[in-house]
Amino acid sequence: MEQARGGRAVRRWGAAVIASAAALSMALPATTAQAASGPSGIQAKGAYLLDSGANKQLWAKSADTKRQLASTTKIMTAVVVLDTKGVDLDRKVTVKQSYRDYVAREKASTADLRTGDKVTVRQLLYAMMLPSGCDAAYALADTFGKGDTLAKRAKSFIGQMNKKAESLGMRNTRYDSFDGIVASNGNYSTPRDLAKLARHALGNKTFGTVVKTTYTEQKAPAANGRTRIYSWENTNKLLGSYNGAIGIKTGTGSVAGKCIVFAAKRGSRTVVGVVLNDANRYPDAKKMLDWAFGTRTAVKWRQLSPAAQRD
Repeated sequence: MEQARGGRAVRRWGAAVIASAAALSMALPATTAQAASGPSGIQAKGAYLLDSGANKQLWAKSADTKRQLASTTKIMTAVVVLDTKGVDLDRKVTVKQSYRDYVAREKASTADLRTGDKVTVRQLLYAMMLPSGCDAAYALADTFGKGDTLAKRAKSFIGQMNKKAESLGMRNTRYDSFDGIVASNGNYSTPRDLAKLARHALGNKTFGTVVKTTYTEQKAPAANGRTRIYSWENTNKLLGSYNGAIGIKTGTGSVAGKCIVFAAKRGSRTVVGVVLNDANRYPDAKKMLDWAFGTRTAVKWRQLSPAAQRD
């Protein structure tokens, strides 16, 4: 989440069950006119639809216009970690006070990681991608970056993000942040590039498992010698609402606006979508997916719990 969007820390709350409403869909024939025009009424400043299996563009709006991307930045953070050769997802990472100080200073979204707790890399991925924890993103950058200071390791990690973008052919993307919090316009991408990144990311089984998770409870050794239970709820309201939704990541910022990179699977077909700077992001994502699948889907949107982060 970008600097202007914060939230109260995620608190431990019992065995909450996140209710999900099953969406109903009815197949409709895609007409030639429909295919030519694309989904109607999409308010996003930039948008993209990709048939992931065929790697084929289905529809686009300002596909190559560079825009700030808020917390959708964290998709690349996850990709750099998961694409690290020999990555140990069960590696323990000790939470530093610096991570908590960072989210407090930036008023950023948080997984409420507690100083001194030992969490795994896998748990940090959940903490980053579900509640959009900027503390978790910092922990991953600090762990996988190189250098003898926090600042050097973060800078090194961001360098890895840019190298990965280049290797994936994301020509109009530049990162200067590991979580989307920026002080300038140096962190940007395009709908086309983000769809390309999402397609690559979904090829990783761990990534796919994490981003389709609506809610998780994770146990970790606490600094006081006891066991901490972390409860994290996914900010992506498409999950549990839209039939076939499998992720991926929300983002909100004062300049970026409301964003979402999303995906859904029906049968053997997976469609990836992107909307940037869209106050109507969820209904627009639904319209785009319905158009791509040739369906009309009735949706009852999943409501986030009061304790959940908003992103």
